[in-house]
Amino acid sequence: MREMAENDKASGAEAKVRGRPRDPAVEKAILRATVERFASDGYSRMTIGDIAADAGVTRPTVYRRWANKHDLVVDALDFNYQEERERNPIAPLEELPPAEALRKALEYAAPFGASGRGMTVIGNVLAEAKVTPGLVELVRRHAVAPRVQPLIDTLRRLCKEGALHPDTDVQVIADMMIGSFYSSYLRGGGEDPQLPGRVVAAIWPVIAGQER
Repeated sequence: MREMAENDKASGAEAKVRGRPRDPAVEKAILRATVERFASDGYSRMTIGDIAADAGVTRPTVYRRWANKHDLVVDALDFNYQEERERNPIAPLEELPPAEALRKALEYAAPFGASGRGMTVIGNVLAEAKVTPGLVELVRRHAVAPRVQPLIDTLRRLCKEGALHPDTDVQVIADMMIGSFYSSYLRGGGEDPQLPGRVVAAIWPVIAGQER
């Protein structure tokens, strides 16, 4: 009897340790719902209750995984970025001709994202900049910088290789190239898939070095 009791106790303890394992599908649903709410409502207006309802879970389910809205949004932006990169991975830019590598890097830096909601997210963030000062930095670090870095890295590499003029101001050129997305969007009201190629074609004769 004592042995049976000890076995039962051990089994119960093991079950308690195992508990209810977190379901990855639930976490993904919450993260996707967070990104959608972030895009549609903005940071200040979105609530954990709305996110939980959209994901088909309860508020406690969300709070068991994230202590607050800020942490949830950070993870949601990282998750969204990783999903987009898995759906549309960037090719090894070093293997492409210089102008083509620059075009691909600019496509990668586009603020729209695979779902097209990226521009809306950025608009909401800028609108809330004064109300939530840290929001711009949060989006810059977790949504913008990962997309822009390959463009900056490519410009620097091409300068070192002689494909671009050695005095090229990499940061200014990158800002100008990325700024074209916002200007085109405001002017035309949508995404222009041909824009990266047109931008590179226009700027290449100005920045190209001796080895083209």
